[in-house]
Amino acid sequence: MSGSPHIVSDVMTHTVVSVGRDAAFKEIVELMRQWNVSSLPVLEGEGRVIGVVSEADLLPKEEFRDSDPGLLPLHRLSDVAKAGAVTAGELMTAPAVTVHADATLARAARTMALRKVKRLPVVGRLGILEGVVSRSDLLKVFLRPDAELAAEVNRMVVAPLFPNQAVTASVQDGVVTFRGPIRDRNLVPVAARLAHAVEGVVDVRVDLTAPPPSR
Repeated sequence: MSGSPHIVSDVMTHTVVSVGRDAAFKEIVELMRQWNVSSLPVLEGEGRVIGVVSEADLLPKEEFRDSDPGLLPLHRLSDVAKAGAVTAGELMTAPAVTVHADATLARAARTMALRKVKRLPVVGRLGILEGVVSRSDLLKVFLRPDAELAAEVNRMVVAPLFPNQAVTASVQDGVVTFRGPIRDRNLVPVAARLAHAVEGVVDVRVDLTAPPPSR
């Protein structure tokens, strides 16, 4: 992975297993098992995403197998309805929570966290499926080699902030360390913030000192 990936298309999976609205319950379960995924986009027409069916959508069939619907709280009635569903169209959560290929990784991560989902269908402007991005895809940036991270931090942070100064940035296990004498301590938080923004950086440490007094 060269350069710093900033958008979903850099890490998303392009080969996606999906189902149509009429896909049967057992077919959905089998596809999830076969492809080792926790959810499937539901498509219509030329590939437009109309919903997502997940393990959470399937579980009510087992959960309410021997329950009396009349004894359940009102907010669980939608789950009871899913317990009687047999097709993707009946089971799916709609509208689907999706993301665009040009969205930042941070936006995708926030969407997953807020909506409590593990995978997001990636769609174009017309809602056509282009891929899927998962939590594990977002973590790929942390596999970037330390040498690659160091080169980017030195180029993008050290060079413009500390020109003609003996400041260097090294990286070990994804942790950036700035070392050397600097003239302006006010630039320290700026350098730390910019280094944190580099995809794949785990943490930032600062060992910057004042320059020796001139004689």
